[in-house]
Amino acid sequence: MARQNFGGFGGGNMQQLMRQAQKMQQQLQEAQEKLDEAEYEAASGGGMVSVKINGKRELTSIVIDPQVVDPDDIEMLQDLIQAAVNEALRKGEEAREATMSRMAPGMGGLF
Repeated sequence: MARQNFGGFGGGNMQQLMRQAQKMQQQLQEAQEKLDEAEYEAASGGGMVSVKINGKRELTSIVIDPQVVDPDDIEMLQDLIQAAVNEALRKGEEAREATMSRMAPGMGGLF
């Protein structure tokens, strides 16, 4: 009787493939943990507003120079905060995408 060839995966090859998959999963998990612990900082208004976020996309710090606080122009302060937060989030997202694409180049867009 003819022996079936399951896509070229023999017993030994399947075990090797499983070990490689487990190793990749471990590496992805470690990369995710490092990304979650990372911190990203951005500023706007020439440094008048500075923010920090972590890799979990949580705002961890806002520093506002008192010179930019004008009770008659709250909109400008709001715009500066928004710009700084968005820039920090963008930096974090770029780092996440770069790390994940290095980890799994054939899985583009999956992360």
